[in-house]
Amino acid sequence: MTLCGLMLSGVYASAQKNNLQVDVAKTVTKIQPTMYGVFFEDINFAADGGLYAEMIKNRSFEFLFPMMGWQEPNSDRHKLNEKSGIANVIQYSQQGTNHNYCRVTINDASGYELINEGFRGMGIKKDLKYNLTLKASKLSGNISKIKIQFIDKDNKVLGETSIVPTSKDWANYSTQLTSTATEAKAKLRITFEGTGVIDLDNISLFPEDTWAGRKNGLRKDLVQLLYDLKPGFLRFPGGCIVEGRTLAERYQWKKSVGKVEDRETAVNRWNMEFAHRPAPDYFQSFGLGFFEYFQLSEDIGASPLPILSCGMACQFNTGELVPMDQIDPYVQDALDLIEFANGDSTTAWGKVRADMGHPKPFNLKFIGVGNEQWGPDYIERFKVFEKAIKAKYPNITIVSGTGPFPDGDFFEYGMTELKKLNAEIVDEHYYKNPEWFRKNATRYDSYDRKGPKIFAGEYAAQSVAIASPENKNNWECAFSEAAFMTGMERNAEVVHLTSYAPLLAHEEGWQWTPDMIWFNNLQSFGTPNYYVQKLFSNNKGTDLISITKGGKAVTGQNDLFASAVKDVNTKEVILKIVNTSASAQNASIDLKGAKLDSKGTAVTLKGEGLNDENSFASPTKISPKESQFKVNGSKVQYDFPAYSVTVLKIKVK
Repeated sequence: MTLCGLMLSGVYASAQKNNLQVDVAKTVTKIQPTMYGVFFEDINFAADGGLYAEMIKNRSFEFLFPMMGWQEPNSDRHKLNEKSGIANVIQYSQQGTNHNYCRVTINDASGYELINEGFRGMGIKKDLKYNLTLKASKLSGNISKIKIQFIDKDNKVLGETSIVPTSKDWANYSTQLTSTATEAKAKLRITFEGTGVIDLDNISLFPEDTWAGRKNGLRKDLVQLLYDLKPGFLRFPGGCIVEGRTLAERYQWKKSVGKVEDRETAVNRWNMEFAHRPAPDYFQSFGLGFFEYFQLSEDIGASPLPILSCGMACQFNTGELVPMDQIDPYVQDALDLIEFANGDSTTAWGKVRADMGHPKPFNLKFIGVGNEQWGPDYIERFKVFEKAIKAKYPNITIVSGTGPFPDGDFFEYGMTELKKLNAEIVDEHYYKNPEWFRKNATRYDSYDRKGPKIFAGEYAAQSVAIASPENKNNWECAFSEAAFMTGMERNAEVVHLTSYAPLLAHEEGWQWTPDMIWFNNLQSFGTPNYYVQKLFSNNKGTDLISITKGGKAVTGQNDLFASAVKDVNTKEVILKIVNTSASAQNASIDLKGAKLDSKGTAVTLKGEGLNDENSFASPTKISPKESQFKVNGSKVQYDFPAYSVTVLKIKVK
């Protein structure tokens, strides 16, 4: 036989081996609009220093060490500093939210400097404008000007402006800097003209170019990456951030709304969690609060899904419990949040929302009770929340949880008890190795169709082990997740929401890997895992249809995994096929029950090797590539590359 003949016979043998049937006509179930969403948690400097575009670290001098983030290079705390000056943090009061301000004594203006280091530096771009605001009270002396400059590591000035303080009373001042260069590690230097004593507070700096042009808003490139996913929901604010290490450190949403300057700074629960990545400078300003999360959900077309404390601190930490006879304020927080989101401006919390600039309701449909709590203490508290929420807001869907693991006694107990309560949606989490994801593509095949619906709220393949700093966002992890996702999609009757976790990570400020999107002070990129999510979310379709091999679902036979949908809006059949084999595979696909166009579009995601990754240097090394393919009547013959995720789209006539 000729070489050509051998190749052809190999293709036919492979195609025969991979003979797939698609029933286009019959809808198995509807795909939920929330099928693929995003989960935001303030870990890895995702909020302050990340999505929230504030560039000043510790802008109100409220960190545990109140001068953290600020430097005085020419001052010595143990001297009189007659040739410079000194800053001291003064406590206003232990009441309220803004406790501290900074009193600067300038003895010699030519020698004194106050510098903010930003979040691992400040990323500035040439010719872009940056808005600076501060509060000042000129107590004594002849201080005539406050000079504000961007500087680089060599103290070269990269942009300059000034403010003239006029009042002994506290007053707000604003100005604008234009950067003369692009620099990832800029700092902000404040100097003075004249001598005397001046008080400063709320020193804040934002790029003018934010998402949707909002003043003091969100970082544009990061929101764009989220928008491009076309997510069905946004879960916020966490994660373990909801619970806190102690109940006192839990996330309290009411402290995150209202005027930004009145929001109380709090320690971030991830600051010292891992010995491998301590971050003692990790705090929350709450400039990105619940109002901003709801607004972001609206901006990116996602249904908001807030998660609230159920009166249990993180069970991996203290596991502190609020006594059952003291749980009412926690329940009230949930009821008030629904009013904040959906109430009209005549209600107390609806008015707070309206006064913040959003008179229309946010159309909240879901609320989560607890993050990943487990055991009898959780079930006891969940019952109280469920009864109260349903009594007042019967149309709100409540999300419950089975703990942090996808199996074992916590999981079994939680699922059994939640089924007894007719729970609506149960949140399952799984951080496992890539092989687990491939082996568990059939996980939901046997789930009770009449039981609770599933929210796969946190999942990510771990290349090394959970919480290992050596985990990588490599291609094997990404395509293994894709194989698992075909199983979730195939079971869309049960699985209603899914989200990868965590979402964001600062290149120099991370605590946990892997993560879906990486960023530094100037750049951001999507990992291979991001592009897998994007492929599925952008092609979720409206109706699940069946794709089978020999009458059985395609769940890893010959290392192929598949799911199929149709989209009644775009009039397309969409097949998702994952080849986890080291070899290319040809498949013969027979699509019955519809007249098809004579050509289709293929979107392919593949890496050269299992350990391939995207990076700041090669941000789209693994990213989708489009091509065309032929459709012969109802049949498609297609070569699926080794280690690939492929979406085939065919128009229905």
